[in-house]
Amino acid sequence: MKLKVGVMGSAEEATALDEKAQALGKAIASRNVILLTGATTGLVYATGKAAHDAGALHVGISPAHDEREHVEAYALPTDACDAIIYTGFGLKGRNVVLVRSCDVVLFIAGSIGSLNEFTIAYDEGKIIGCLTSTGGVADELKRLIETFQKPTKARIVYDDNPELLIDTCLDLLKQDDVP
Repeated sequence: MKLKVGVMGSAEEATALDEKAQALGKAIASRNVILLTGATTGLVYATGKAAHDAGALHVGISPAHDEREHVEAYALPTDACDAIIYTGFGLKGRNVVLVRSCDVVLFIAGSIGSLNEFTIAYDEGKIIGCLTSTGGVADELKRLIETFQKPTKARIVYDDNPELLIDTCLDLLKQDDVP
């Protein structure tokens, strides 16, 4: 079964970081994994679109009940995903489904919604990768974890290179599979 790598992060437009987001998408596509995102906008969209265009299977997990609500009520795109799963659970409920469905969770920038996704991944003991030098959650998690310590099986990787970040996370996942 193919591994599932999720990308969480800023849904806001950040054109200065588009190149890094696209590099992350291409790195994911070259690893022959399935990409999961929140089927959203901004840097996550740029990552998903680049991965999709490079041949990755990109599955979006939507907060909406159906495509109409996805587009009209949430103002979310449909063109970067190969398939969209409509949860009908709203943003926070969608986050739980999205994070729990991932083997690895990666963060690029991000704000409060991404912080919610991180706390789920952290509590679930996921392998978490932070693409540093992108701002927001990806750059602040190290400090937050030091401040708000909690025992968990989560492993967190920090790197500003998309290729190295995904490789390190996937290597950690392989180590889990070794008897």
